[in-house]
Amino acid sequence: MKFRTEGLIIKEQNIGEKDRLVFALTKSNGVIRAFVKGANNIKNQKCAATSLLSYSRLTIYKSRDAYIIGEAQSIRIFSKLRSDIRNMCLAQYFCELALTICPKEQQADKYLSLILNSLYLLSEGKRSPQLIKPCFEMRLSCMAGYMPDLRMCSVCGEYQPPVMCFLPKTGMIECKTCRKNSSEHAVDLNPSTLTALRHTIYADDEKLFSFALPDDDLEVLNTASESYLKYRFERDFKTLTFYKTIS
Repeated sequence: MKFRTEGLIIKEQNIGEKDRLVFALTKSNGVIRAFVKGANNIKNQKCAATSLLSYSRLTIYKSRDAYIIGEAQSIRIFSKLRSDIRNMCLAQYFCELALTICPKEQQADKYLSLILNSLYLLSEGKRSPQLIKPCFEMRLSCMAGYMPDLRMCSVCGEYQPPVMCFLPKTGMIECKTCRKNSSEHAVDLNPSTLTALRHTIYADDEKLFSFALPDDDLEVLNTASESYLKYRFERDFKTLTFYKTIS
């Protein structure tokens, strides 16, 4: 079967001297694992179009147990990210999340739009990495069916106390007055950070990245989003560990 779609290359691996194995997040089929013949030849148009962080038009052949990319034409290559090691590492973390969380063999246009918007803002310096990252983490987890309940204290119903505790393990919030199980990991949120965390999951898509926070509050927001993903997916992400090491 032959079909055409658009996709972002989120992982690449050389196969011998000439060929390449890639993972692409596609509009029509979600994450696919595909072979690209001759892609390591720099004179081949598929070389750039199937490299990491390339968003391309793809012509794909699907057999019973494999995908092969026959043609590839670049739409956008996020080459600016390669000039900044921190941004590049963060982009690779986004790709690892996409590879882990995004659907396979299903339409994934909303997932693709989210990561493309995040990479664009990161590449062009439109928003700070510390703001883009928790927005991407929380929205991606929500799209995958893991939306936390941040409406009010799960015990008393308080909406905005001076300090609210976010419980990454359960995805719920409790006010300080109701906080009883001190053994469970919690992240203390002031009103501004609580509002921002709510924004990452409840805001309209076009307004997702449209807020600002002081650096200290952004650090807390990142702690909350990282902790939530760790509990939801029960794993550490190697690219995140490396990103935090160099940041």
